[in-house]
Amino acid sequence: MVCLLTLSRNLCAGVGMVFRWVWPLRRRCCTGPLLLLGIAVGLFYHTVTMDRDRTEIKSSQRDQRNKSAGFDYELLLKNPERLISLLEASVRHSKGSCAGKAIILTGQHAPTDTEVQLYHRVLQQQGYRVDQARYAETSISLRQDRRDGRDWSVLICLKGSEKSCLRKINFAHPQHHQRVNIIPAFAGAFLDMGGVCRFLTNSKLPGATLPINPSACAFSTSPLEGIQNTNDAWRQPITHNHSDNQGLNATVNVYVLVTSATPLTAFLHRTALVRTPQDKASYATELQVFFRERLGSVVSHQVIRHINHAISEVLKAALFSTKDSSSSPRCQLCFQLMTFSLLYNSSLRPVVVKLQTDLHFDGMKDHFDGQIAKEYMLEDVLKLLFPTCNSESAVPSSRVNIQEENQKYAGCEEPNTLCLPPDEMHLLVQFNRHLRNPGPFQLLYPVSPPADDLIQKKPLSAQDYGWRPALMALLQKLSLYYTTRHQTESLDDSRSPEASELLSGKGKCVDSHLRQLYTDPPMVLMPAFSAWVKEYRAEVPFDVITIQIRPEPVMPHCHIHLDEHRGPRMANYPVGLGNSRINILVMDESEAEPVVMTIYTLNIYRESRPSLPMFDEYVMCSFVQDCGLVVRPDQPCGLEPIPGVRSSGEAQASLRPCLSGDEPGRWVVPCLSCSDNRTCDWREVSWQPDNCYHPLLDQPQLQSCMMERKVLFIGDSTNRGMMYYLMERVNTTLEDWDKAHNTIVYHNLNQGRTIVSYSYYPQFWLPKSHRPTFQRALQQLLERSQPLENSPQTVLVAGGVQWLNLNHLRTIRQVLEREGLENIMVVVKSLGMGFHLPVDGIRSLSLNGVQELYNANKKILESAKHLGYEVIDTLSITMGRYKEFLQGRCACHFHEVYKLPFPTAASQRKLKILRVGGKSGSLADEQTGPQEHEDPSCQPDVSYQVKGPVNAVYSEILLSRICFNHAIIGTIRQH
Repeated sequence: MVCLLTLSRNLCAGVGMVFRWVWPLRRRCCTGPLLLLGIAVGLFYHTVTMDRDRTEIKSSQRDQRNKSAGFDYELLLKNPERLISLLEASVRHSKGSCAGKAIILTGQHAPTDTEVQLYHRVLQQQGYRVDQARYAETSISLRQDRRDGRDWSVLICLKGSEKSCLRKINFAHPQHHQRVNIIPAFAGAFLDMGGVCRFLTNSKLPGATLPINPSACAFSTSPLEGIQNTNDAWRQPITHNHSDNQGLNATVNVYVLVTSATPLTAFLHRTALVRTPQDKASYATELQVFFRERLGSVVSHQVIRHINHAISEVLKAALFSTKDSSSSPRCQLCFQLMTFSLLYNSSLRPVVVKLQTDLHFDGMKDHFDGQIAKEYMLEDVLKLLFPTCNSESAVPSSRVNIQEENQKYAGCEEPNTLCLPPDEMHLLVQFNRHLRNPGPFQLLYPVSPPADDLIQKKPLSAQDYGWRPALMALLQKLSLYYTTRHQTESLDDSRSPEASELLSGKGKCVDSHLRQLYTDPPMVLMPAFSAWVKEYRAEVPFDVITIQIRPEPVMPHCHIHLDEHRGPRMANYPVGLGNSRINILVMDESEAEPVVMTIYTLNIYRESRPSLPMFDEYVMCSFVQDCGLVVRPDQPCGLEPIPGVRSSGEAQASLRPCLSGDEPGRWVVPCLSCSDNRTCDWREVSWQPDNCYHPLLDQPQLQSCMMERKVLFIGDSTNRGMMYYLMERVNTTLEDWDKAHNTIVYHNLNQGRTIVSYSYYPQFWLPKSHRPTFQRALQQLLERSQPLENSPQTVLVAGGVQWLNLNHLRTIRQVLEREGLENIMVVVKSLGMGFHLPVDGIRSLSLNGVQELYNANKKILESAKHLGYEVIDTLSITMGRYKEFLQGRCACHFHEVYKLPFPTAASQRKLKILRVGGKSGSLADEQTGPQEHEDPSCQPDVSYQVKGPVNAVYSEILLSRICFNHAIIGTIRQH
């Protein structure tokens, strides 16, 4: 009301003045309209004068506030603790949430990849709701957003989704609170342009002498290739003092996190990837430790300064060249991970020879080490950028009253107590938080005092980069304050007992969980990996025959062992067809007696060979060997058509019975096309000798052949698989089964008319000095199988995977002659496929070793036949189907015994078993003697079956050789 009265009086006074001036003239020359015009002009002049006065008053007041704010700004630079107090107070009084929705664009990554799981797990731990999609266009959260994607807080774009992500950024223009892991300006600066970084061709940077190889952005070459192409020409602008020549020769990958582009803020991770001329592979180490060990403490700090300076100049030049680009919108909190490959050639000043906008750990001896190091670094980055929700509440309370500070510092309202634009305020808050808890990062830029620009002909100021000098001054003041404080704290921490224990690697395993389970090739775990889930299952296709496993514990003090207490930390496992089971033991070894803290179990199911049912029109294909393992270079590999193939019945009617168990042959299978093994019906695959056939015996023939016979087996588990196949065929079913590693005798087989005995050889688990010789093992088997008849009614089957040699054949002859058993039937099972995979903990054969095995096998077969023994060539049968092995680390088992879900008839169940010795002791028969066991009627009904088509083939050949006369008589009767 007062203002209105004042305005009214002023207006009236003005009008009165105009009238006093105009009225005397009204009769001289003024008409009515002219008079009104004069009055209007007078009113307008007076109004403008009043507005100008009010504007001058407001301007004076604003200037006074700016002057006050400028005065306080100077005080803040002199007192960084006051600045930090205001920043932390702004955070505490902010109404916004520290978390929200995070979107992960997986791109080329499978959702089950450990890197994707890492982002998902850490962001969830930090309080974010996480959504996943392959690309921005397929993200429901982004596509259905009515506000151009502004309801998300974090956008993570993984490899393969970068272009999709950039399109989204260009469309959405991220707000000051939104974070994206791509800096759009870098997409233009570091593009590959014929092997030259784009910013190096920018005309705005004339005469730049940056410490960078012009081809550092050539993504088509590896870092090592870039190093090999280096020469002194592009390093000439960089001058070296004599003190620089310290004999340092190495390539060092350093990892940079750029947390803001405008203005530039960047951090350097303490981990580096190093390779010297003496190293065959790169290895991860702490950057400061590497230089300190080679150059000493003082010089190492100088080298780190050179690194910071070189990288800062490259980043600043790249950003300057793109600051006016319309294709790179401002993204205040966009961040970028980068790998700088530095070359040291007898100098302390590095040259950038490779620059990649991602993390790369190539060249390490163990690829798991690179993957794990990368993911640890990603976890460090996420925890630095995205603190746990409400974590800021833990900030110590300020001693300065917030309202007083607001009034003192230009009367700004909360939360913007520093009178800064919101984006700059967010940047300062983030920068302060990073400096307060940097973790494994150290500040790279900005530093105070700022380093001299390498761009010498045209010095560039902060304004040239689009940065406000006042903001840069605040950033530098914060960096100086925290750098000084952290140096003092790190000195104190290095003297603490906790730090010493961490460096020594000693300590108790307190958290006995796994951080992650790494496999190569990567497997899809069901359920998805979680530290709290202890059992997993996974499926792998037929062609995956080995799997490498590397569990990583949460705590470095916890030790990992696979399968057993002394098992390896990481192992390459063969994956047999069907089910395989691997136990992962997390152990505490801080005490004298190790303790198993947690057990994880991984069940792997390997699928059978891809197969199609046989159609009416098909061709018969054959193969001798698989192209994945060419045992016989003189023979073709893979499927080949068979011209003029007859049916098995026609072939059997026209061909002669095989006279030996080593007749040359091949595998035959019906297919739609011999050029694609996926079109074959692998259920119908069969072994076919080239010029004869092995007679098959039906059960009555086999039982008749086995009447009053004793069959003795000596050998390893592959020999034992043939024995159990024989027992099942004779008795219809298998009522007793054991992974016998000793001597065992089965009575009452074939209605008590057949006896089968077995002795395991060689007993590899015993010390060499305690292992029974082959001669002793054979004699023991003969003794426990007495009485024995010196005729073909007694059969000795000897052989295994690869232990049999010519000396064993001579030993068999000598022992049988000495025991008066020279007329018994001896069947030699030759060598077989196995030990051909690079498996940890056991020997493995190279391709040349497998080919030499074939030659040794031929000599064994020839020598055995020369001694009058029957033979079975299991190597020729197994080499074509070497991928179809079953459980076992040697990849040599082609049989498996499993329990049937139903019992068998009681008349088939009465077995007398004679067991001697055991796997845990030496020569147990001499200590305890034989023990007989009758199956009591109270025992549950149990039946077993031997499965494995390859084992069935050479086991049937064994039966046909033992019962050759019965088989021939049966064939004659059929015809």
